[in-house]
Amino acid sequence: MSLREAFAFPEVVNDYAARCTAALVVALAIVTILVPSPARILLAGALVVGFALRVAGGPRYSPFGRLSVHVLAPRVSAEPKLVSGAPKRFAQTIGLVMSSVAFGLFLGGLNTAGVVVLGVLVLAALAEAALGFCLGCWMYGQLQRVGLISDDACVDCADIWARPGMTARN
Repeated sequence: MSLREAFAFPEVVNDYAARCTAALVVALAIVTILVPSPARILLAGALVVGFALRVAGGPRYSPFGRLSVHVLAPRVSAEPKLVSGAPKRFAQTIGLVMSSVAFGLFLGGLNTAGVVVLGVLVLAALAEAALGFCLGCWMYGQLQRVGLISDDACVDCADIWARPGMTARN
């Protein structure tokens, strides 16, 4: 297996699995916020590692990703709901940055700032888990609109409100 293959992200992902993974992130982030400082640093580090593994290879290397794909998502729906992988990787990258910032803040003793950053991460992951609204995917679509990402990179992302079940927001 080449290095490129080892770190390939799936072209399509099961949206139900992504939502389950987001729910697991919400749970871990909330626990991280609630525990005292030494444990908080360890759990924040686990969040960083989890996001890094998902950015590196999708659910292949991530314990949360594997649990979601193989156990949780099949219980949500027998039929997967396939969506483009590129915006999901973008969203995971944003999660990696945010969790890394929170981890660094916790290491630096700036607990309140770290909690605020994790709070924002919780809100974004909760929107994905509970509502099916991926903030990172929406941002990806906005970057397409301004021409920073090619329109053919993800056709579905160019207009998130065109997806089945979504209503236009004016």
